[in-house]
Amino acid sequence: MDERLRRWRLVLGGEADGTGFGLRGVDAQMDGALSAVYDRDPERGAGLGASAPRVARWLGDIRTYFPSSVVQVMQKDAIERLNLTRLLLEPEMLEAVEPDVHLVGTLLALNKVMPERARESARAVVRAVVTELERRLAQRTRAAVTGALDRSARTHRPRRAADIDWDRTIRANLKNYLPDRNTVVPSRLVGYARRQRAVRREVVLCVDQSGSMAASVVYSGVFGAVLASMRSLKTSLVVFDTAVVDLTDQLHDPVEVLFGTQLGGGTDINRAIAYGQGLITRPAESIFILISDLYEGGVRQEMLRRIGSMVQAGVQVIVLLALSDEGAPAHDHDNAAALTAMGVPAFACTPDAFPDLMAAAIERRDIARWVEHHLS
Repeated sequence: MDERLRRWRLVLGGEADGTGFGLRGVDAQMDGALSAVYDRDPERGAGLGASAPRVARWLGDIRTYFPSSVVQVMQKDAIERLNLTRLLLEPEMLEAVEPDVHLVGTLLALNKVMPERARESARAVVRAVVTELERRLAQRTRAAVTGALDRSARTHRPRRAADIDWDRTIRANLKNYLPDRNTVVPSRLVGYARRQRAVRREVVLCVDQSGSMAASVVYSGVFGAVLASMRSLKTSLVVFDTAVVDLTDQLHDPVEVLFGTQLGGGTDINRAIAYGQGLITRPAESIFILISDLYEGGVRQEMLRRIGSMVQAGVQVIVLLALSDEGAPAHDHDNAAALTAMGVPAFACTPDAFPDLMAAAIERRDIARWVEHHLS
């Protein structure tokens, strides 16, 4: 019975929880750490105040009592509920926090007002998160993209049986079907060409850097750097609010890419699309990925017209409402519906699904069908 009361006491929090059970030792310390963020009783004096040392101690406490995944949620809640963004400009605070994508987004939003003495600590936090994301995502992305490029390059003289695309070969030779033998006699083979080193796809990532897209900006920077490292792709990265910034020349270092962004501000999607469209030299071999919640502050009809013209020219256009683990965000449903009517589905994509999405785009598969099979 005591164990059940203990658990209820920890769940309910506060002294007037109705259980009558008192906490001691580590349990009391855990309760105090939770109360600092989640206690709604102002009379108890809960909260962390504006003291950097107190917040730093709290950060150390929660890392002692809770697993990393819980720590990251508590940090995010503390920043939002207790308005701790100012304290994140302090180096001692940055050295105490658990690095994660949400924290990186907050630091990028504070980048322009960050004092010089905090910049190195902030860069260390960002680099730690980027390194972990690259470890998790880079190999899968390169493998998926390389495989798709190999499969998308067709040849009529495959050298090995493993290089034959049997589905396309059968369809190309249906006229040679022999009913009495129930077989197809292939007069022409369709296979995969391999080991081509020339640039075979142009990829343009056009990323909305308004404040709500923070996590998407972080993941886009990492994926952009991974794609730029592949010789078979010509990758460009453009970020925008009401202005457009081309960060392609910084893709060798995703940390530099992220610090080149400016989270917050308005949105002019049409202007960004116009710039990105100008980067495309081979439409039929290009993939244009717009990552935005589609709240347009520019000219809506012109935005839709530009996307339609790219589709008609043969560009594979994909619109991601988010590239994050948080699901579909608030977005402009009218613009999303208009794009879907044009054959350009707008959907949210998780980072883990993005490599497979790139493979589908390279092979020019039906993206709407891919979404239905992979994200529904």
